[in-house]
Amino acid sequence: MPNNTTTIGRRGLLGLAIPVLVAATSWRTARADAEADAAGPIQRLDAALLAAMKAGKGTAFAQRYAALEPVIEQTFDLDAVLGASIGFSWAGLPSDQKAQLRAAFRRYTVASYAANFDNYTGQTFQVAPAVRTVGNGEVVVATTIVAADGTSNKLDYVMRNTASGWKAVDVLADGSISRVAVQRSDFRELLKSGGTPALMAGLQRKVASLSGGMLA
Repeated sequence: MPNNTTTIGRRGLLGLAIPVLVAATSWRTARADAEADAAGPIQRLDAALLAAMKAGKGTAFAQRYAALEPVIEQTFDLDAVLGASIGFSWAGLPSDQKAQLRAAFRRYTVASYAANFDNYTGQTFQVAPAVRTVGNGEVVVATTIVAADGTSNKLDYVMRNTASGWKAVDVLADGSISRVAVQRSDFRELLKSGGTPALMAGLQRKVASLSGGMLA
């Protein structure tokens, strides 16, 4: 004869377990859906870059810059990228110097994309359908730029979910070369040589060089 107390207990435990399993599954699904949203900003960026490439050098640099600027500001957490590129000294900088550096860094970032994506020869952008979780709430959206002859280059975007949505906080060329790390090395030398004024001047020189003197 079965023990009713044991049977009820087992059924009770099973009844408790089912909602837990459903909740866990729902949480995993919601998290996967949220992480999938991280690809959206990169898809919009790729579309803007493709348009800039098709416009090409026949379109004035300032015009291509103006078209890319709002998309890049929407795609990147530029404050986070700048802070990580400068390092620990960023937190201690006066607010007026931070504001000046933010403006200069935004111009440098947009000018970099306008200068490097200015020629269309049949390239396509492919965004990986799944993101890769890398910890600390960050994911990587993998992008491949495929040339007409089939050769390709990888640009992976490290994304962080911010109060205003998913934003890129680093770019990995060839899947591993961190733009933030490269900038940190460059910026460190400028800061050592002359502090914030030297970094400001360095960023302005880069913008002038990238734009062919069209932007200062």
